[in-house]
Amino acid sequence: MVAGERRDESEPNPFHLQSSLKQRVRDTRGAPQWPVLPVTLWTRQRPVWLRPAARAAAEPRGSAGGRGQGVSVTADARPHGPQYPHDGRDDRERWPIRFFNRTCQCNGNFSGFNCGRCRHGWTGVNCEQRVSVVRRNVMQLSADEKRAFVSALDQAKRTVHPDLVIATRRYPEIFGPDGSTVQFENITIYNYFVWTHYYSVSKTFLGAGQASFGGVDFSHEGPGFVTWHRFHLLQLERDMQDMLQEPSFALPYWNFAIGGSTCDICTDDLMGARSSFDMNSLSANSIFSQWRVICENVEDYDTLGTICNNTETSPIRRNPAGNVNRPMVQRLPEPQDVADCLQVNAFDTPPYYSTSSESFRNTIEGYSAPQGNYDPVVRSLHNLAHLFLNGTGGQTHLSPNDPIFVLLHTYTDAIFDEWLRRHSPGSAMYPEENAPIGHNRGYNMVPFWPPVTNAEMFVSAPENLGYSYEAEWPGQAFTVTEIITMAIVAALVVVAVIFAATTCAVRARSYKMEGHQPLLGGQYQRYDADKSQSVV
Repeated sequence: MVAGERRDESEPNPFHLQSSLKQRVRDTRGAPQWPVLPVTLWTRQRPVWLRPAARAAAEPRGSAGGRGQGVSVTADARPHGPQYPHDGRDDRERWPIRFFNRTCQCNGNFSGFNCGRCRHGWTGVNCEQRVSVVRRNVMQLSADEKRAFVSALDQAKRTVHPDLVIATRRYPEIFGPDGSTVQFENITIYNYFVWTHYYSVSKTFLGAGQASFGGVDFSHEGPGFVTWHRFHLLQLERDMQDMLQEPSFALPYWNFAIGGSTCDICTDDLMGARSSFDMNSLSANSIFSQWRVICENVEDYDTLGTICNNTETSPIRRNPAGNVNRPMVQRLPEPQDVADCLQVNAFDTPPYYSTSSESFRNTIEGYSAPQGNYDPVVRSLHNLAHLFLNGTGGQTHLSPNDPIFVLLHTYTDAIFDEWLRRHSPGSAMYPEENAPIGHNRGYNMVPFWPPVTNAEMFVSAPENLGYSYEAEWPGQAFTVTEIITMAIVAALVVVAVIFAATTCAVRARSYKMEGHQPLLGGQYQRYDADKSQSVV
């Protein structure tokens, strides 16, 4: 939503699991209010999308101003891969059909669950003004820019999300013990960023007394890895732009492909230095030492079937390069790893999983070697950077709690966008079916609302998504053939130079022996016609 714009609360709006029960309303003084809408808006089967009295004829909010219209939710029904054998048991299947049946389809540059926002990279009352959103290397920011970024992250950690709430129970228990008290909870902007990641990777609950199924991941180990995390970052960036009332705010990136065992952004003016008293903790001089993580009680979630809530528990843990049991993860990726990765031609290859070979996606995710060949022992690029952090940031369900996650993934996204620019893949290069569940081209990414498919993020960012990167890319190393060719050329050049020098010396000696004198002034001496000439 554009800063200062009022939302029209007179129109009915679509409802969904995370945003429908709380709408931000401002009175004439601009003070935020947080009314909870009636529980009668929900049916036992699924939430309805309009207030009951207006259900027959009304359109969702935004339609009166031409911003959008209500449409039925569509969900991918194409077959998924064999990795998930429990169809019908998980709320996230065919997202978001279990919960939502209507949504807003926005016109022009409007966006959001009620078409009350501008698309990324646009601003103004009618979303017709372009705004430059440029993501830069965090190490190249000025001291003031670094302070502003750190302060903005901390503000997002403490600011309750103005539009969204989270569910704290699975769908069968969403209405509470009495059958009418919906189980929702407020959450801050940054913690919502953490929660969405947790929800996408959480296990499938199969019932009390049964082990939950962990072989499912809606945001990793499949083609959707790059598209899911791209939208994940876009959502945080957009939320922070609204929070700061700064449409050009951009998340910076961390170039983690610098090699060595030093975390260059782990300083107190950025993401927090190591504590002098506990090698696994952050320095007390960093604001992030005061942060507490959410979604830590995995055992409860898996055995009780509960869902992570906004309760904060332990501090962030981090010990870069400190995993002595795995020397491989004690060093960061090298620049050449990025250069090699960008040369991989295929976006993804069957089985479109963490075992794929010659797959750009599996390479940037880090399950393949940088050159693209799958190796079960290897962890590279994105995965290696996470494991290098050795703590909260190295655990999938917890990793966004460490704010380095943001910088790590913006760089991963920058590599993805550079690959798109170089290879110009068509949409058909993204698998339409048989990818792991959640990863097909037309699948609505879990748990984002309004629905957004993987295909919508499989596009070049500057032209389609409203942001760009200011980045330099390492050059490709020469191949063996190129090295041999250059050596031969260099050798020929050396031989030619030696031959030329020798010939000139012989000619000079010949001139001297024949009485030739240096040229004087502008009088050029001509060779006699009967004298042979040396030719170089």
